[in-house]
Amino acid sequence: MAVPPFRPTPGQAPKDPAMSLPPKPTAPQGATAPGVTMPPRPTGRPAPAERRTLVVGKGISLQGTVTDAERLVVDGTVESQMIQAQELQITHSGVFKGEVQVDDAEIAGVFDGTLTARNSLTIRATGRVLGVARTRKLSVEEGGQLSGRMEMLTEGQASAPMGAPAAPQPAMAPQYAAPNLAPERY
Repeated sequence: MAVPPFRPTPGQAPKDPAMSLPPKPTAPQGATAPGVTMPPRPTGRPAPAERRTLVVGKGISLQGTVTDAERLVVDGTVESQMIQAQELQITHSGVFKGEVQVDDAEIAGVFDGTLTARNSLTIRATGRVLGVARTRKLSVEEGGQLSGRMEMLTEGQASAPMGAPAAPQPAMAPQYAAPNLAPERY
């Protein structure tokens, strides 16, 4: 079915499209009122709209390595050997399989693999973490599940660079010194 082209009503001249749009507001250029200063822009993390965000939508499946995303939102399925980002968010319908290193993670769906959250890990009521989870701060809502091995990072391990593997935690079994089998000499 074709749509006929737009034709102006008889007796009306076509308007210039640029003239029919309202003017855009302009930001003040330069000086402000005397004695008034603009607050400095925060230098910490950029606003969520300014950060590089990768969203894997519902029904989408992604396999591979993500290296330059600052924030990863998983609403579909992701399978990866190693993902490094600042923030990981898995929604209630999201599934992540593989290995990830992030600053902060929020899990409301399923994570299956090795998760290293250098700052905080939040498992929501609908969230399930299977495998190995390492973090400095852990928060689990009622109903959230953690199955596998949990390792709490120390301040030194949490501040390690992204590419450096976390130092292994000491074994839970007691360690004994090896016996001295050398004969005694008097």
